Parts: sequence; C-alpha cells; structure tokens
Amino acid sequence: MAHKKLMIDTSILIDYFRKTDKTNSRLVAHFRQYDQIYISTITEFEIFNGATQVHKDFWEGLLSRLIVLSFDRPAARKSAEIVSLLKTKRKTIDKPDLFIAATAITNDLMLDTLNIKHFISIDVLELFTQKNS
Repeated sequence: MAHKKLMIDTSILIDYFRKTDKTNSRLVAHFRQYDQIYISTITEFEIFNGATQVHKDFWEGLLSRLIVLSFDRPAARKSAEIVSLLKTKRKTIDKPDLFIAATAITNDLMLDTLNIKHFISIDVLELFTQKNS
C-alpha cells in the first residue's frame, strides 16, 4: 500500500493558525487522511517572515510535524520551465508560489492551497480537490 502524501502551502497553515476551533481546519483533516504532509522551504520562510516572537514557538511546534522540502536545483529548473509556459499564455505568477509549485511538481506531490487562483494556470501541477482526496 502506497503512503498518502500531500504538500500544503502557506494559506493552509495560516488558516489553521487563525481558526479558534482548529479541529475544523483543512490541516487537521489532512493529518487524519495523509501519512505524510510536506511544505516547501519557501512556505517555511513565509511563515517565519511574518511571525512575531510570541508566535514562533507555535510555528516551531507545528512545523516539526511536517516534512520540509528544500527548493533545490530540479525545482529551480522546473520553475524556469513554468515561467516559459506561462509566458506563452500571457500569465504570471508570484515567485514564492512559483517555487512552491515547482517543489511540489519535482517531488511528485499534489498541492493543497486556499488560493487556487494563484496556481490554476500551471497545467502540470496536481491541485488538491475534494474529488481527488
């Protein structure tokens, strides 16, 4: 039996952080359904870049339950390919989202986000939906 794996982006973590009833978050649902949950080092940067000193312990504890994947050479090259493809469609993407998507693609992971519109133009990226969960 294959392990169920999923990458999440920053929006899923922020949603969890903001919810009073954390059991009602997408992240908790993913912990119940997936054996391994991944984030990119880009997501880790985004979280700690916006975190106050008071919240850093919360984030350290939460991120210790996730597998953090580095933005590496294959992801860098995949990012360049994605930019080229998007240019042919006259589309753009913010760099952090580009790097997160490329990390998911090069690690053969489905990506969940609350910001579908940020990623929908990347045809080679498998996005999480309730249908494919």
